[in-house]
Amino acid sequence: MNLFSLLERSARQWPEGDAVYLGEALVHTWAALHQRALALAGALVASAPAASRIAIASENAPQYLELMFGTWAGGCAVVPLNYKLHAKEMAQIVEDADAAVVFASPTLAPALQAVLPAPWRNRVVEIGSAVYEAFFQGEPVAAPGATDPQALAWLFYTSGTTGRSKGAMLSHRNLMAMTLGHLADVESIDEHCSQIHAAPMSHGSGLYIPAYVARGARQVVPASQGFEPAEFLQLCDTHPGCGAFLAPTMVQRLRLAVEPSGHRPKHLRTIVYGGGPMYVEELKKSLAALGPVFVQIYGQGESPMTITWMRREDHASENDAILGSVGIARTGVAVRVVGDDGRDVGVGAIGEIIVRGAVVMAGYWNNPKGTAEALRDGWLHTGDMGSMDARGYLTLRDRSKDVVISGGSNIYPREVEEALLTHAGVSEVSVVGQPDEEWGEVVIAFVVAQPGADITPAALDAHCLERIARFKRPKRYLFLDALPKNSYGKVLKRQLREQLAAGGPR
Repeated sequence: MNLFSLLERSARQWPEGDAVYLGEALVHTWAALHQRALALAGALVASAPAASRIAIASENAPQYLELMFGTWAGGCAVVPLNYKLHAKEMAQIVEDADAAVVFASPTLAPALQAVLPAPWRNRVVEIGSAVYEAFFQGEPVAAPGATDPQALAWLFYTSGTTGRSKGAMLSHRNLMAMTLGHLADVESIDEHCSQIHAAPMSHGSGLYIPAYVARGARQVVPASQGFEPAEFLQLCDTHPGCGAFLAPTMVQRLRLAVEPSGHRPKHLRTIVYGGGPMYVEELKKSLAALGPVFVQIYGQGESPMTITWMRREDHASENDAILGSVGIARTGVAVRVVGDDGRDVGVGAIGEIIVRGAVVMAGYWNNPKGTAEALRDGWLHTGDMGSMDARGYLTLRDRSKDVVISGGSNIYPREVEEALLTHAGVSEVSVVGQPDEEWGEVVIAFVVAQPGADITPAALDAHCLERIARFKRPKRYLFLDALPKNSYGKVLKRQLREQLAAGGPR
């Protein structure tokens, strides 16, 4: 079982089919991509030890496809790096993974080489350079034969937003289970479909590549190499059967771009969203603007893209409890909500979400302590808090570390955020806890106002008191121009806490 087999099948079935685009320009057919991947595999087999880790540090680019499948064909594992990390953070990952080669984009390679110690400094190859192209000039390998399903395929390092990154070890079996789960639950894909890579290919968008490749669907990398709403809409008018994975913040930006004209993109088929909370009010607005194109997934790097899902049909529900949930357990995945004693907490009660299935990682790279904490008795302990209703719909409350304990009571930031977002003057909000001598912790709300809105803490306080219990309301409201986020739109609460610790903002 090797993920390269997915590309091999599509190259055999649709050799002259359109495989990879940069914007509206065709880059590779399936046959050409197949040959590029095998040529890269040949160079890796000749130059790198067996089962090496191959790092990719790049913005979204067409080369991601040949690097991923060439790495797998060569019997190696992909180490995707978040391109928005600091060069020193990337270097820490490269060293920890002991990457044999680091393929880096022209914008990232110089800074990475400057901070990497020997011998890794000499392993950096700039994508698109003559040295890079030399990897594709040698003798291609034959397609890989039998591969151990447990062999490492994707070494995914956590975002680093809460401390030192940990490398989740994902095997060919894990990613194949993820791929089959996507095709079984989320989307019906064929050769007349397209995947638009607006979200980072190092994360969610890249993990959906195998499913689209398996069905011969074209891969479209925006010319901007990222997410620009106007460009995304144009690509959806140009390419057939468009699907994309987007973070909720991207969905909001897309909705704001569509609303003035009311023009829905011609070929937009599916938006899969996840990676952060999609608040009910925003979801309703997005459904009104873009139509019934949404599917939600909940997953983690340790169980990639595959824990629960909210079906397209569920988005038509008039029940806010369903719209505010993350849906039901995915095919082949078992999900429970447990208390500190490891026992199920019962319908509606809040506890930690734990997961079991073929998609769950083998453990953390070179981190037996972290592995033992996360994987217990065959279950992945996610660190996320949630509750499950009688029908099996799971509602996320917060990360266990984000729960605010004030005066002995648990306060879940998402509940406060949902209440504040119903205020017409609030664009975005993030709630964190701040240490307090009297209460243990108090609730602090960071607020981004709608353009032109004049909102006061008193107005927000009154708004909260009409919707949530008095003890849950924020003790302070701090106004920002924008919330700090990582490359896939997740709010960096650690940075907000650091701002509080430093005494600001006002």
